[in-house]
Amino acid sequence: METGSKELSVGNIVVVKNVTKIYKVGKVDTPALRGVSLKVRKGEFLAIMGPSGCGKTTLLHLIGGLLTPTSGRIFVDGQDITRMKDKERTQLRREKIGFIFQRYNLFPGISVRQNLELAKHIKKDGRDNGFIEEIIEMLGLKEKMDHKPLEISGGEQLRVAIARAVIGKPSIILADEPTGSLDSHNSQIVLDMLRNLNYKFNQTIVMITHNSEAAAYADRIIRMRDGQIEKKDVGSVFSFDHQTLTI
Repeated sequence: METGSKELSVGNIVVVKNVTKIYKVGKVDTPALRGVSLKVRKGEFLAIMGPSGCGKTTLLHLIGGLLTPTSGRIFVDGQDITRMKDKERTQLRREKIGFIFQRYNLFPGISVRQNLELAKHIKKDGRDNGFIEEIIEMLGLKEKMDHKPLEISGGEQLRVAIARAVIGKPSIILADEPTGSLDSHNSQIVLDMLRNLNYKFNQTIVMITHNSEAAAYADRIIRMRDGQIEKKDVGSVFSFDHQTLTI
């Protein structure tokens, strides 16, 4: 059995094994991750917290196959992405992973509808339009579909980014500070939507955040400092089965 298969067989969709990442700045090696190991259960909503520069964004990008580690291995949905070629990682991202970035990366010259249709085309998703309409309704975008991104609010733009991330029904959603630029009202709306998407479609969400109130929406919280996991398996106010609350 390949290394990592046992962890995946018990319901882990992501397995990170002793991963390091070193950036070269001129002739200086700057470590971003120092031997990080992590398991994420299928259908889990995980929050990763820590100060700026702790390595959490690097970890998120490694899980998403946007970066490759200096050493260690990463398994995503049973596949060792550290041994994949660039083309294979690109295909895995299209099929398995949805990204929500701090910058929404919407195309400003086309409508919300066209942004979502383009994402659907890129994902090569043959899903019927009923699923897309359900997502649009859930995110409150029905009246905004013919607007261009700069004609709607920041919170609405983020909702479009979320719709784009889930439109192909990926196994994993990776969210990078999704409420970082929002006020408290819009932050709550977005976090409620993420929680509902996680519950309704059983999609795994890995979210990085500075905000303890945002992290409380997750099933589990881990904390990072200086490129390492400082504290893990901290429960939130939500239980993992999505049905009961713990105090």
